[in-house]
Amino acid sequence: MDECKIENLYNVEETIARDLFEGLTYPWEALPKIKDFIIALGQTLDENVFEKRGENIWVARSAKVAPTAYLNGPLIIDENAEIRHCAFIRGSAIVGKNSVVGNSTELKNVVLFNNVQVPHYNYVGDSVLGYKSHMGAGSITSNVKSDKTLVKVKSKDECIETGLKKFGAMLGDCVEVGCNSVLNPGSVIGRNTNIYPLSMVRGVVNSNSVYKNKNEVVEKVCQ
Repeated sequence: MDECKIENLYNVEETIARDLFEGLTYPWEALPKIKDFIIALGQTLDENVFEKRGENIWVARSAKVAPTAYLNGPLIIDENAEIRHCAFIRGSAIVGKNSVVGNSTELKNVVLFNNVQVPHYNYVGDSVLGYKSHMGAGSITSNVKSDKTLVKVKSKDECIETGLKKFGAMLGDCVEVGCNSVLNPGSVIGRNTNIYPLSMVRGVVNSNSVYKNKNEVVEKVCQ
């Protein structure tokens, strides 16, 4: 399933977590490794650039963190990121350079590449969001199946057993998710794809697409 491979979804130079993905084929293989990776990386960060705040929490000195935000480790917030009022970061999270985590947004076991925006009432759990990806207001990743079985990644022709109970969504670089959409467990959205507002997404959506509904996914046309 080439569409889902790390090299086809992400520019790994656009994250402080580049080494997390080294030697892996699919991005969800990184999910169980995020916590330990943060702890190890945090101990190597330049103290002139990053301030340690509590146990296993490293915040870039250039980042803006609202006093009402909740930060739980392990956590790295990279340079010039913005953590807004009442953001809730539960732990095992990497927030990339220039990224925005907004009002009432909740993060858990995630990697946000540089320039990611999750600015309004988003839940992002057990997910990887690529460079310049954006989740519209109220859009969420659903990370556990209702029957609690292990998550599979399904395309039209293939199915991959992930072995994971918790798996939200893999968003490629420059993905746009419309407001109040739900990305079901095991969703993989290819680079430069747009998801219409109020969508319910499941499985693999190819890169350079416009997802209108499950029966209408069209190739993006450049204007």
